[in-house]
Amino acid sequence: MKSIIAQGLVKTYRNGEVRALDGLDLDVEEGTVLGLLGPNGSGKTTTVRVLATLLTPDEGSASVGGVDVLKHPDQVRNMIGLSGQYAALDETLTGWDNLTMFGRLYHLSASATKARATELLEKFSLTEAARRPIKTYSGGMRRRLDLAASLIIKPKVLFLDEPTTGLDPRGRQEMWQVIDELVKGGVTLLLTTQYLEEADQLADSIAVIDAGKVIARGTSDELKNQVGGERLEITVDASHLTRAVELVKQVAGVEPIVDTGLRRISAPVNNGSNSLVQVLRLLDEAKIHPLDIGLKRPSLDDVFISLTGHVAEIEAEVFTGKKKRK
Repeated sequence: MKSIIAQGLVKTYRNGEVRALDGLDLDVEEGTVLGLLGPNGSGKTTTVRVLATLLTPDEGSASVGGVDVLKHPDQVRNMIGLSGQYAALDETLTGWDNLTMFGRLYHLSASATKARATELLEKFSLTEAARRPIKTYSGGMRRRLDLAASLIIKPKVLFLDEPTTGLDPRGRQEMWQVIDELVKGGVTLLLTTQYLEEADQLADSIAVIDAGKVIARGTSDELKNQVGGERLEITVDASHLTRAVELVKQVAGVEPIVDTGLRRISAPVNNGSNSLVQVLRLLDEAKIHPLDIGLKRPSLDDVFISLTGHVAEIEAEVFTGKKKRK
């Protein structure tokens, strides 16, 4: 069953000058995670805001949990949770006060709100900080509390818009663990991110979005394979560069890319580990000792640039219609 469906979504600003969404089609199976990838300005946040009933599209249709987003927005809001790019918290209130405020806004009873707030604070390891003002929280604590607030009604569908932006590696890992537990509990998740590793960790399927359209869809491995799978990268002494290029070409079967300044050679390979062993053997026979050698999986930039030929440069401000040059 499709838990989220979007068809032909269009959203424009500045009298049509900026097309944040341009006929976007999307669907998410119930109980799965869809990672929506793309750089700033590609339409990720606008997509989430339309599906979460915060924006009305100019064209197209959408449903969440079988409910039409445009016709019955109140019903949709009663089944979803949303955590945006920036924590939607009142910094003058404590963590406890923020959660109880959200519970009351969702019309939970006082006793149900108290019980849920206690449960979530414990789940997100925030019990000790519950009575402290938010302004004393670290960035990671704020993100955890913001996610906790989005779960106050135990949503069936959860939208997370770049949930780990600004977190350090440890904070990101902690957030991934929490998200993984939610998905195992049956929550359907649409996750927007600029981190391919985040989609690797969390997403069952990935959609790449550019200029308001989905331009590619598949698993992480399928998308990486579209840009050549793994790449072999070698750095050698300048005196050995020409010969090393010949050896890499012999193994890869294609003309390598050479950065003479960095003395680095790279080439796509079909069987990474075997190719690495072959090149090492040939280099050893030629008495060339690499300064660095390894296999590199494609990054988000590799995937996106391969699919579009460019990176996004304009970010549409969805509430003001302003444009920012990146």
